[in-house]
Amino acid sequence: MKIWKQGQSLLVLLFVAALAIASWWWWQQRQEALNFVRYEEFGIDMPVNYAIHGIDVSKFQKDINWEAVRQMQVARIRISFAFIKATEGITRQDAAFKRNWQKAGKAGLIRGAYHFFYATRDPIKQSINFRNVVTLESGDLPPVLDIETHNNQPAAVIRSTAKIWLEEMEKAYGVKPIIYTNLRFYNTYLGDEFNDYPLWIAHYYQKERPRVDREWVFWQHSDIGRVNGIKTIVDFNVFRGDSAALMKLCLP
Repeated sequence: MKIWKQGQSLLVLLFVAALAIASWWWWQQRQEALNFVRYEEFGIDMPVNYAIHGIDVSKFQKDINWEAVRQMQVARIRISFAFIKATEGITRQDAAFKRNWQKAGKAGLIRGAYHFFYATRDPIKQSINFRNVVTLESGDLPPVLDIETHNNQPAAVIRSTAKIWLEEMEKAYGVKPIIYTNLRFYNTYLGDEFNDYPLWIAHYYQKERPRVDREWVFWQHSDIGRVNGIKTIVDFNVFRGDSAALMKLCLP
């Protein structure tokens, strides 16, 4: 009996060791597969494994020359899409949204509009604020819920209020909204209940893909990029897919 137990323990140890080695190998392959290249024109290291790059902006980027943004190209990298801040809470509208929305579209960029969400505010009124400002057209990205602050609210409150906003957006625009947040916030306050929504994840300063236990579609990999036509630093993003997949995500 003692020998049998020792043998059983040895098998367990071998299984654990094999699992650890497999996990390490998978992680090494995952890291080696991601390649960053420094482009001084953009001021940052770019994950060149991805073909489609974009930015996100608000009034803090001031007066943007969208034609210059669209025309900039370094090697094979150019800006193809832009997320633009539209609203915040129940009353605030971004002062630069209308201009940015119009000019980005005219320049030929794929556009997306986002709302900065507060779990302490009425989610219905927040959805009305967004709908009053944003008219989405065919070819635009789905509405975005920017949810990254807990305001001392428990996870249950954050989830319930966020769901209301998301459901209202889906009714209004006929597509599932995108959720923007960071890794810690998603894992702590959202989690599995929101896995059906497209995820735009913020993950800076580390040359590795976001470590989130679900699929993501956009990755905000830097907040200190530079691009022609914008005088300030700007957030940079990549899309996880090709141009056909990006258009499939957009409104029909």
